[in-house]
Amino acid sequence: MQNTSPGSLVIQAWLTKHGVSPQLAQKYVKNGWLQKLRSGVYARPGKKPQWHNAVGCLVEQLEFPAHLAGLTSLTYQGKSHYLQLQEKHIWLEVPPKTALPLWFKAFPKYCDELSLVQPVDDEYSKNTLATESENPDWLFVTSNKLLEEAPSDLIEIEVNNTQLKASSPELAAFELLNAVPTTISFEHAAEVFQGLTNLSPRKVQSLLNRSKTIKTNRLFLFLANYYRHPWASRVDESQINLGSGKRQVVTGGMLDHSYQITVPELFLAETSDFKDLPNG
Repeated sequence: MQNTSPGSLVIQAWLTKHGVSPQLAQKYVKNGWLQKLRSGVYARPGKKPQWHNAVGCLVEQLEFPAHLAGLTSLTYQGKSHYLQLQEKHIWLEVPPKTALPLWFKAFPKYCDELSLVQPVDDEYSKNTLATESENPDWLFVTSNKLLEEAPSDLIEIEVNNTQLKASSPELAAFELLNAVPTTISFEHAAEVFQGLTNLSPRKVQSLLNRSKTIKTNRLFLFLANYYRHPWASRVDESQINLGSGKRQVVTGGMLDHSYQITVPELFLAETSDFKDLPNG
């Protein structure tokens, strides 16, 4: 318990491992030292639990292979200005067909109804509680289209004093584009991608070499060239599976003849200088 802070979540299995039996946990609840959220799930009182507390509990205590992905990962690395204080969704990569705990899936809906067990006295915490937004919903990304994983795909970042695993900028960009247009619009994803001027060409190469989704590969290269990112010229397209034939990215869009994908007409207006480049 000494290793947890106000707002942290703890599960009974973790408490038992640290010498707190279910009976003792109930005593802690009665004494106001813990707040019960769901069966076997508790929070340290004094601060309302937030989404990052739930993710930290899922990964650290339950050892689930989950990480912040796509737009959320880019945002908390300072790569996107779109998600600020009013996040609507937290992008979370989990393996396909993973059975997530019910308490975790329902966390955004019931957490904001919680009341604090003990009062908060210091002015900083009062101000923090007053300005905290509702917990955003989860957006589970389970369609990682990579043939294999690489150690450089994941990094650790800090979110409100909580260490969390997250996609590297390169993988997050891939996840972002892989979600077009079902989860995020082409225009939104493109504007985020515009700011990715410092991606590692070595990591981009490794990522796209391992990718089995032709449409995402083509879109990644299209936007890299469209925005003339300096790292784009160091990516060898001949090593990347670009397939053959046309692919529809945007319904009703115009066909880009370089990468044979449909894009909004606006994005073809300034691409004449690289339209004749080979497909690789």
